[in-house]
Amino acid sequence: MTTILLVEDNDDIRDMMTIQLQKKGFSVVAANNGHEAVQQTVQCAPALILMDINMPELDGIQATVQIRAADPEYRIPVIAITAYALPGDAARAKSAGCDAFHAKPVDFDKLFAQINELIGEVSGGGSSAARPIG
Repeated sequence: MTTILLVEDNDDIRDMMTIQLQKKGFSVVAANNGHEAVQQTVQCAPALILMDINMPELDGIQATVQIRAADPEYRIPVIAITAYALPGDAARAKSAGCDAFHAKPVDFDKLFAQINELIGEVSGGGSSAARPIG
């Protein structure tokens, strides 16, 4: 089962997104902030990360930078998600290492198309692109 790391500090949004992703057959690991995102990326080696940009403690941009710096050889696709889409936000997310940008409210048809484009498994039926251990 393909694992997606969902990084979202709003409980209601995180729960709603988890349900939609699970309906498509994905395994979902949740993180509440950027620090947890960095830790979970190492622990669960997700196939893709859905990264909220505006979070307390460590925002999604800085978390993505840390994830990219920690293991530049193993590039997990990251979709930046934000409710505060301002001009320049998409470019800022891309320059931090995000592969795609999605403005809230979440359009699940568009989101699943982005996931499919990045990992080719909208059904979620395949195996996770796990990092080799060792």
